Amino acid sequence: MTERHDIFSDQADALSGDAYDDDGFEFEGDDDESRPSALYDGDQLEREERAALRRVAGLSTELEDVTEVEYRQLRLERVVLASVWSEGTLVDAENSLRELAALAETAGALVLDGLIQRRQKPDTATYLGKGKAEELRDVVINEGADTVICDTELAPSQRRALEDVVKVKVIDRTALILDIFAQHAKSREGKAQVELAQLQYLLPRLRGWGESMSRQAGGQAAGGQGMGSRGPGETKIELDRRRINTRVSKLKRDIAGMKTHRDTKRGSRRANGIPSVAIAGYTNAGKSSILNRLTGAGVLVQNQLFATLDPTVRRSETPDGREFTFADTVGFVRQLPHQLVEAFRSTLEEVADSDLLLHVVDGSHPDPEGQISAVRAVLADVGATDVKEIIVVNKADIADPEVVDRLLRQEKHAVAVSARTGEGLDALRQLIADELPSPDIDVDVLLPYGRGDLLSRIHDEGEILASEHVGEGTRVTARVNPDLAAELTGYRA
Repeated sequence: MTERHDIFSDQADALSGDAYDDDGFEFEGDDDESRPSALYDGDQLEREERAALRRVAGLSTELEDVTEVEYRQLRLERVVLASVWSEGTLVDAENSLRELAALAETAGALVLDGLIQRRQKPDTATYLGKGKAEELRDVVINEGADTVICDTELAPSQRRALEDVVKVKVIDRTALILDIFAQHAKSREGKAQVELAQLQYLLPRLRGWGESMSRQAGGQAAGGQGMGSRGPGETKIELDRRRINTRVSKLKRDIAGMKTHRDTKRGSRRANGIPSVAIAGYTNAGKSSILNRLTGAGVLVQNQLFATLDPTVRRSETPDGREFTFADTVGFVRQLPHQLVEAFRSTLEEVADSDLLLHVVDGSHPDPEGQISAVRAVLADVGATDVKEIIVVNKADIADPEVVDRLLRQEKHAVAVSARTGEGLDALRQLIADELPSPDIDVDVLLPYGRGDLLSRIHDEGEILASEHVGEGTRVTARVNPDLAAELTGYRA
């Protein structure tokens, strides 16, 4: 059974016109008055650059006038989606296809149609089966599409066989996500991680075209080696594989060096006794919005999947004055390519080394529990299962109240917030303060007035219970961490 679903009109409405941004701000146009205040999001330094690169539909890619200058204009790819529904409910299959449509639009494509086929398992030859693949070809012809995107990772043989039937380019979900990452990576580390994932994905999918499959010449034609060295030589595709493996090895060394640099920074924060809070969650759940709300970080906020990839670390403090750091991480998605998990492992380890995890969930999503499960599966891969977790149900202002209540009941530590209205953010700040490790050593010291540095550290790192200025100095009763308690030993009252 094959079902075609017109499920993309609402997706298009959500990404144009009156739509909520990643943080839930409602935009009614592009005028400055409809933009969110800098108080909420800080300086959106990347927004203008991202908008300048936005692809515009309706532009031709043909050469119009080759007598003077060749002009090639960018146009949107026209795509048809294909999915095999082999487990779960039809609603789950439709939600997955909607997510694939959002991924395609983020990558710069125009989604025309989508097909869902009910099968026990995908066909080993053409993914959809020969008859259904021919039906897909008819849809591609009728819609004028130039690309087919499949909602899973295809084997190289499946991709080639399906392309032979539909006669247009076929890509899978993994290639689509890698393309989005390649567009949005900004930092040197992010670009290296994405290139590594792309090369690891490409390596088993190399294909020869015509003369590229020819072999290098043997005998005297190759270096003048003469008799005994003649043979078929090395094929071009083998040479490509060797070059890719060499590049992969270099990228892994470079990323390991970048990890050392980040570990050094993290170690200095640890040495100063500064706790860390990591923000993780499903893509487009509002992680960057919450970070901007709590710290004014100015991280880019857009209603797109994987709008921000590069990790951001910002300082903040609890209501009682204790310092800690916020670390934003890359968003997750169902069937996140394992190449990306491996390439971004050093970045995701920031979560495993944190003291507290803010797991942001989109309360307005049709399947928030599925989002939570997908994120926890990735966190388990990087060894972050033992980190204390707070579920942050974002977009509570537009979510179904029954869904929000259900999530709050299911999770032990959970809070509902709205980055758009500010609802629940004070409760979130207090919950962070309660869950962060607090100083546990009581001290009663008399600090000379010349040791204001120690008094400042007690304010920053500890919890002051009582303070009094006397003739000899400042008498302080406080609760501090072990490192600071050792330095205060000589000043006990």
